[in-house]
Amino acid sequence: MKIVCLDLEGVLVPEIWIAFSEASGIPELRRTTRDEPDYDKLMKWRINLLKERGLKLRDVQNTIATIDPLPGALDFLNRLRELTQVVILSDTFTEFASPLMRKLGWPTIFCNSLVISDDGFISDFKMRIENSKLSTVKALQSIGFETIAAGDSYNDLDMILNSYAGFLFRSTEKIKADYPQLPAFEEYDEFLAAIREKL
Repeated sequence: MKIVCLDLEGVLVPEIWIAFSEASGIPELRRTTRDEPDYDKLMKWRINLLKERGLKLRDVQNTIATIDPLPGALDFLNRLRELTQVVILSDTFTEFASPLMRKLGWPTIFCNSLVISDDGFISDFKMRIENSKLSTVKALQSIGFETIAAGDSYNDLDMILNSYAGFLFRSTEKIKADYPQLPAFEEYDEFLAAIREKL
């Protein structure tokens, strides 16, 4: 039995931190896992920067509420879910994801959680499990699933490379060049067709 594991940001919805960078006027927040492979380092830096600028969880959530899925993403996801089970594996947080999941028809998502201080600042974060995407793919495999995984960033590579089939979707030129063995797609129709061939 096969199951598809998809990254969220950059694949189905715009990058949350890039949207918040534009809304807040803080260009440094455009930095994502496409630029920084060390997620722990990246998140600690983001949290410190938000605190320095006096920005709280609600400020980020207000921006997220304005984000819509990427054009064609909802149709792609609906068509894919007609073919097989789909789970979204994301390094985002429950506190960020809910408005986006509503707009995507409430697909299953496994993500992380934030620690919020009494005064509303993001003070820390809790990863659901170490190496969450790879650990989840391996857990699914241990209960009889063959995983098909796709994403766009460095933090997706472990789950992609350790799956029965793996794809890059709207990734960077550097990642595509570094991993030429991974089929890379830019449009949902061709992406869906490639997944269908592996089902």
